[in-house]
Amino acid sequence: MDTCPCGSNQAYSDCCEPIINGERPAETPEALMRARYTAHSRAQVDFLLESVHPDHRDQHDAKAVRNWSQRSQWLGLEIRDTGNGGPEDDTGWVEFIAHYREKENRKSHHEIAEFRKFEEKWYFYDGKAPQIEQVVRSAPKVGRNDPCPCGSGKKYKKCCAQ
Repeated sequence: MDTCPCGSNQAYSDCCEPIINGERPAETPEALMRARYTAHSRAQVDFLLESVHPDHRDQHDAKAVRNWSQRSQWLGLEIRDTGNGGPEDDTGWVEFIAHYREKENRKSHHEIAEFRKFEEKWYFYDGKAPQIEQVVRSAPKVGRNDPCPCGSGKKYKKCCAQ
């Protein structure tokens, strides 16, 4: 069985291949996102262009996409979250991380992708980087020479800081 690169653990012929080949439309934004990842991994640039919303196709650089997809080793897709995208919705979104290797460097592309329906078919519309959540410390910072907060009686630097 040729397992689908999208991470669904299904056969490619049952999962993304029919969407990429135009045999059936993606039923949800997540299904289209998975097919787009698979198309990247297989350098199927025509599908990538066809799955972009018609209002944004002029911004699509097929040569750059082809170079990126062919020069990268695609390692996996992680779907973090989804929203909307049901049968009655006209918009939806998918937060994902695409893992790949480029020139021996392991990289990740983290994005929140927006999808819109046009003539009853899902299309990729736009993407943005997720907002980074700032961590706010609730307790004061422990100094190296302060007593360790674990209660051992040792200095922090000689206890839990190691």
